[in-house]
Amino acid sequence: MTERLITHLRHVALAMPDYETQVGFYSGLWGLTPVADDSGVTFLAAEGSPEQYVVRLRKADDKRIDLLAFGAASVADVDTLAARLVGDGVGLVTEPGALDTPGGGYGFRFFDNEGRTVEVSADVAVRQHRIIEPAESIPVRLSHVVVNSTDPEGTVAFYERHLGFALSDTLMHPHMGHMMWFMRCNPFHHSFAIARCPHASLHHASFELRGLDEFMRGTGRMYRAEVEKVWGPGRHLAGNNTFSYFLDPVGNTVEYTTELEVVEEDTWHPHLYDFTDPNVSDQWGTANRMDEFVAKKSFNDPDRGLFVAPPL
Repeated sequence: MTERLITHLRHVALAMPDYETQVGFYSGLWGLTPVADDSGVTFLAAEGSPEQYVVRLRKADDKRIDLLAFGAASVADVDTLAARLVGDGVGLVTEPGALDTPGGGYGFRFFDNEGRTVEVSADVAVRQHRIIEPAESIPVRLSHVVVNSTDPEGTVAFYERHLGFALSDTLMHPHMGHMMWFMRCNPFHHSFAIARCPHASLHHASFELRGLDEFMRGTGRMYRAEVEKVWGPGRHLAGNNTFSYFLDPVGNTVEYTTELEVVEEDTWHPHLYDFTDPNVSDQWGTANRMDEFVAKKSFNDPDRGLFVAPPL
């Protein structure tokens, strides 16, 4: 496996036409904190996270993933990774250099195999954060991002070969084959995952809550606000994390979770799970049944930003 220079997931940047409504949802009901905004762009932090921001929202005509952002340990690692990508024939969107987003830092961008813009950075200033208190049902951090892919096997291979991600587990269906791959860049079971889909798009973004009580309180807050539920609450087998999935105002799936598994990387062996087994989808048996109608909710709209770098 390629030497891993990626240390963690930093943030996900999303663009959409109904920008003001999105900002209101994430900074209100969902529990993130706006830390900067400028001309149709808002940066939102998780109170428990040292990251400057975990979500960036941008006003645009097209709905898209603007970028996926990952961290590296040092400027030297950023340069090494950029040189490695160029040597492997991966074109850079921007050369390594100083970043002018909140927290600064040093980084570069490139397109992955399906055209998503990916950013890798180091030396970003640590945000002053705090311990989330008991019963406080707001995100501690961005847990993971899952993307839909028309070429999931190729996308898994790209992230393994070029970025050093490791496969934790795979979900399969007896008639449809392998359907979802969970990838890690640190001991968390997954920071990134790839789902088979008819088109490339965001599958979901997941946010870690303090614990089970806070997870259920956050889930209940969404119910009371009549936010459309996709699936949950329950507990997955792969990752052993809890889940409650909802749709944001423009149809992106977002998840509250907690207790994501931390694996012993030296001894971990990936599992192949059949998700038609109810225990795989939900160990508790409390969630609504996973079926084709639930699955299609997270297909999302086709991403309009593939191989088109965001303007900032």
